Amino acid sequence: MPSQSANALQNLTGTLALAGAGKMGGAMLTGWLAGGLEAGRVVVIEPQPSPEIAALTARGIRLNPAASDIGTVETLVVAVKPQSFRGAGATLKSFTGPATLVVSIMAGATIASIAEVCGGAVVRAMPNTPAAIGRGITVAVAAQNVSAAQRTVADALLRATGAVEWVDDETLMDAVTAVSGSGPAYVFLLAEELARAGVEAGLPAELATRLARETVAGSGELLRRSEASSATLRQNVTSPGGTTAAALEVLMGTGGMRPLMVKAIAAATKRSKDLAK
Repeated sequence: MPSQSANALQNLTGTLALAGAGKMGGAMLTGWLAGGLEAGRVVVIEPQPSPEIAALTARGIRLNPAASDIGTVETLVVAVKPQSFRGAGATLKSFTGPATLVVSIMAGATIASIAEVCGGAVVRAMPNTPAAIGRGITVAVAAQNVSAAQRTVADALLRATGAVEWVDDETLMDAVTAVSGSGPAYVFLLAEELARAGVEAGLPAELATRLARETVAGSGELLRRSEASSATLRQNVTSPGGTTAAALEVLMGTGGMRPLMVKAIAAATKRSKDLAK
């Protein structure tokens, strides 16, 4: 039975414009089409389209048409870099109206700044890179003028690449960006440094890399499937006086992972706030 999100995609009316079709924008577009969105409704604005995006024109999407040929769009998804946003503002505003749903996935860009540049009814969202395989997590917050119907559309567009959580307080979005938006990089760093430490301990580089990669991937899948907390799963691996306990004494000790992660999240949160200035 089709999900509510799939139905919302299939029943989407009017033109949907995607501004920015890089890795994240491209992943979203792929998810929309897979979810039943009619390709002929989609306009993509991307100065440097990848071969994969360009190939989608064969399915009916319109790539980089003249602004005068686009007309007013029903929905605009903004996936450009925050630093490029205001430069693209005049183009974006040329095909948005007061009733246009504007969904932004730009880090740091506030609802107020998006509304100032684009107009419309704004949903601010922060996805993460596992969206590329349909396993992302997105957090979204809607402006007061976003209707229930528009929120349903926004939810469907965002849910095409993974889970979606909604919040009512926009000030939470900077911390969301720091935890889940940037979070995949922290996990990849863990795999990188775990492999490096394995080499230091005497393992061949190829084996250390494979062990680290599969350990991180498998542990993540176990965490996803288990109803137990991450703390419980950690404790289940840790025998008193064993090898894991010896390592955790270092990782959980003074100057270990906890204070480092708090410091890292604080730095990313501050940077997200700075991007809004």
